[in-house]
Amino acid sequence: MRFRLVRYFAFASLGMFVVVTVALAYFERQQAAFFQEVQRQEIDFIKYVQASFAKQQDEAARRDLLAIHESGNVDLTRLFANAMWEKDFAPFVARAASFPVEHCRSIADVAGKDGKAVPPGEKKACYSEVGAQIRALPEFQALDAKVVATMKKTSVFKIKVFDQRGITVYSSEHAQMGEDKNANAGWQSAMEGTPKSELTHRDKFSAFEGTVENRDLISSYLPVHAAGADKAVGVFEVYSDVTGLLGRIKTTSAKIAVTASENEGQMEQVAAYNLDVVEAMSHKGMAIVAGLLALLFGSLFLIVRRAEAIIVQQDHEREQAHQQLAQSEKMASLGQMVAGVAHQLNTPLAYSRSNISMVMDALRNLELPVKAAHALARAVRGTESDQVTLNLGRARAPLQQMDDDDENIPMLSQLLGDTLEGIDQMRELVENLRDFTRLDRAKITQFDINKGLHTVVYIAKSAIPNRIEVIEEYGQLPLIECNPSQLNQVFLNLINNAAQAIPGDGKVTVRSVVDGERVRIDVSDTGSGIPPDVQAHIFDTYYTTKPAGEGTGLGLPIVKSIIGEHGGDVTFTTQAGVGTTFSVYLPVALAEPLKKAA
Repeated sequence: MRFRLVRYFAFASLGMFVVVTVALAYFERQQAAFFQEVQRQEIDFIKYVQASFAKQQDEAARRDLLAIHESGNVDLTRLFANAMWEKDFAPFVARAASFPVEHCRSIADVAGKDGKAVPPGEKKACYSEVGAQIRALPEFQALDAKVVATMKKTSVFKIKVFDQRGITVYSSEHAQMGEDKNANAGWQSAMEGTPKSELTHRDKFSAFEGTVENRDLISSYLPVHAAGADKAVGVFEVYSDVTGLLGRIKTTSAKIAVTASENEGQMEQVAAYNLDVVEAMSHKGMAIVAGLLALLFGSLFLIVRRAEAIIVQQDHEREQAHQQLAQSEKMASLGQMVAGVAHQLNTPLAYSRSNISMVMDALRNLELPVKAAHALARAVRGTESDQVTLNLGRARAPLQQMDDDDENIPMLSQLLGDTLEGIDQMRELVENLRDFTRLDRAKITQFDINKGLHTVVYIAKSAIPNRIEVIEEYGQLPLIECNPSQLNQVFLNLINNAAQAIPGDGKVTVRSVVDGERVRIDVSDTGSGIPPDVQAHIFDTYYTTKPAGEGTGLGLPIVKSIIGEHGGDVTFTTQAGVGTTFSVYLPVALAEPLKKAA
């Protein structure tokens, strides 16, 4: 089967080009996805940076607002303390501190709904009682009125005053007086001398102006120092309204957020545009690569097509050369065969000619007695007695001689029989030659291979020395589909090679058997075997171990080629000093058409 170079190249290259195109498309998509992911990460990072910046700005604004108001509250507390502490609050705080609270603190807290400890109602009532006692002090009313008058119309919404125990001894929201804040972190920090402030939002809040709603407040715990003393003698808690300022901060943060959102939108648009540009460039690159691949395929296709044409031409030339070599080998075999046939014909022709010559001589000797017998017969039919007597006298001598030579008659019969036998031998040889040449003209046909082997053996015997015996052992075989002419050449070559491998007397055995779904023909000899160094080369073209001029080195290569074209196989086994067997395996039916017979 000829290898279809263009077809397989087209299929293979197109397949590879498709794979390459798919791979490039995949990598292009991966690159686009990677670029998109990088842009998304950059946008997310910028969003994070902007959000972090906005958050830090908002926290900084709140922190600065807290610090500024805390500083203002510190200054306010100092002014307030300088104005009212020594004269108004110090005596009041001292009297309020005289009310005991230990009995309230001794009441244990209970667990609330969230699991945290909360004061029970009894404890709250106890502190409320302490607050009521403080409010009952005679100077409370005047102090409260003075505080309200001082702080009214300011940004301060509430004032609380704690003694050194943490008890609320004054609150502009009177209900909170008496509460215990000793566990409060702000109070603890202020008692240690460090102001503490926090920003809170209250839905409702009791202020100097009354109850207010939705307010952002800064509560500051501020230490109060007596003149010339470092230790805090009390703590002020001041609530300042920063709703307006915090609103402006929120407005600014919102504007920053809007700006950041607009920037993010613009970045996303730019990213989408860049992605479209990248995809367009990728598609353009893919189109260019596809065009180059198509151009490469076209160029390679033309080259391969031209190469296939050259290969086909070379194969045709090689096939012609192979046929010529096969024909040469066949003619060489036929030359040997013709020489043998000529030898076989010469023998019967020679003794047949000799026998015929001897018969002709004997017939000439019988000619005179026969004539005499004819003369005697004419004389008997005559009427004159003297004349009859005279003719009988003349004819008696040849007839007497004929009687004396009657022993030659059986010899003549034997000579004619030998001549007929020689003619039969020549007829048999001619018939086998006719069968051989008729098969030589045949192409593909159903063939009785046993009959063909017998014909080949008969023809081969003409070229094989008499010292070599040819044995035929044929099994029952089915008809096989083949080219009989080519198989004749195969078996003639194998039989001649087997005979030539026997240096002296020996035997060549031709055997046929059924081997599975194939038939097997064995040609065995009792020769010296094939040397190991020769075995690997016996099917090589032009390889021969015969002297120059006696062998072409084409016999076995042609055998292998012909059997291979029939879908069969040729093997051999050999043993030094024992002989060699070549086995030919042939299918019953051909799998594909044969090439033109050589």
